[in-house]
Amino acid sequence: MINVNPSKEFEMPEYLKEAVAGSREKDLRWLEPYEGKLSSTVPRGEFSGKYLSPLNSYSFKRIFGTEKNKDILIHFLKDILGFTGLAAIHDVEFLATILDPEIAAKKQSIVDVLCKDSQGSRYIIEMQFTKTKGFEKRAQYYAAKAYSSQADQGDEYHNLKEIIFIAVADCIIFPDKAEYKSNHVILDKNSFEHDLKDFYFVFIELPKFTKTKEDQLENIVEKWCYFFRYAGETREEDLDKIVGSDVIIKRAYEEMNKFNWSEEELLAYEQRKKRIMDEIAAFAEKFDEGLRLGQEKGRQEGIQIGRQKGKIEGIAEGEQQAKIAVAKNLLKAGVSTDIISQTTGLSSNEIKQLQAERPYSSLIYRSNTLLIPLTTDVPFKKVLGLLGSSTFLETC
Repeated sequence: MINVNPSKEFEMPEYLKEAVAGSREKDLRWLEPYEGKLSSTVPRGEFSGKYLSPLNSYSFKRIFGTEKNKDILIHFLKDILGFTGLAAIHDVEFLATILDPEIAAKKQSIVDVLCKDSQGSRYIIEMQFTKTKGFEKRAQYYAAKAYSSQADQGDEYHNLKEIIFIAVADCIIFPDKAEYKSNHVILDKNSFEHDLKDFYFVFIELPKFTKTKEDQLENIVEKWCYFFRYAGETREEDLDKIVGSDVIIKRAYEEMNKFNWSEEELLAYEQRKKRIMDEIAAFAEKFDEGLRLGQEKGRQEGIQIGRQKGKIEGIAEGEQQAKIAVAKNLLKAGVSTDIISQTTGLSSNEIKQLQAERPYSSLIYRSNTLLIPLTTDVPFKKVLGLLGSSTFLETC
């Protein structure tokens, strides 16, 4: 049984708040780890050395899904889950990996490894090479099917045992998480208490495991991750430095020794590898096509936006010029600045600017009298000089 006892003072992280609120936006950052793969003809970890890569469904099941290597599976589970003492796993029983025979043909309900321990807890171990849409939901579906199948076999609800799902993924599952290993349980939204204990998920995202040298490895979990990522690149002379005193890790490497494989087994391995490469090639083609279509759509939308923006700006400029023309005519007619502003929508400063451009537009003739508004900046002597002494001058 896995127990989680979060502190009451624990602050819910932003990503969890968003997930609870259902507001998380989807993104495509999970594509980043594929950049190197899309242009490659050989999966990472595939070299002509002594050891084959465990990042292959055939080799993965050979290590963790066979009776002869049951001890490797048990140690792997204990190492990843941290089980010790009374909680330690001492034995497992392999179960049928087809969770739902009715849809097994669609490969929607076939897991890599399914087993249970002596306490009845079920373990699902999955190797995921490429990111597929809805993998997180598929993980929950697998767990739910394994859980409900216990009741199908006649067990009472109170006897249902926990389901532990472990995914070893050579792709990014959670782009917003920095750690390569994440543990997921069901917690109370407010108190964070672990009341619903029967579902536990562990995701190991290998692209986030950044250690590349054997002398950097600090614990058994890191040694497992290094094994998954670099077994196919490991030289025999480096093996002792990698495994140290961990005999089980060494056993796992020996299972990947291709000289211990029969011709039929190697053929099956190569067939699985070819299928992976076909999937990557198909993914790369769809990705490139989607990128091309996206760029073309963006270009067309950019052109349309530019045209629309130019059109809008042109209309706005035309309206502004019309307002200015009306304001000038009103100024000639001697209409006050306030009324012109109310009529045209121009500001007082804009109207004053128009007055400055036409200094005599504020002069008003009435019969034989020239009215000069007090607001005018026109010097009296300049006006008198223009009109001479034959015209009566007054101010208004």
